Amino acid sequence: MANRMTIEPMIYPTDHRGLVMEPIGPDALPHQQNVHLALTGPGHIRGNHYHKRGNEVVVVLGPALVRYREEQGEEIQDLHIPQGQAYRLKIPAGVSHAFQNPGPTPMVIIAFNTVVHDPDHPDVVRDVLIEA
Repeated sequence: MANRMTIEPMIYPTDHRGLVMEPIGPDALPHQQNVHLALTGPGHIRGNHYHKRGNEVVVVLGPALVRYREEQGEEIQDLHIPQGQAYRLKIPAGVSHAFQNPGPTPMVIIAFNTVVHDPDHPDVVRDVLIEA
């Protein structure tokens, strides 16, 4: 059995200024080689791939539909994240994943990966889980 994705709801403080959260802890930070932030408009999709080598930690601030498949041939699963809620996903290499914004406000994704981003040799394999 391959490594499984872990799903963790996040609790974070909010006040009149907005919110603050720590997307990953100090133990995970030294292993990260890449970080990217994506703001995704209503109806749009990110991902639809898996990583060949990299393990990813993704924090998603809803609204979001997260669709994933842990191994080829397994059932596709959905995680619905309501607007204003956040989840931390630990996605091992080989786990297909996609994110869609079903809501009226931007979906926020911050992703950390253990492999350096190389546009000439990307660590991704396309696997469409959510059709455009």
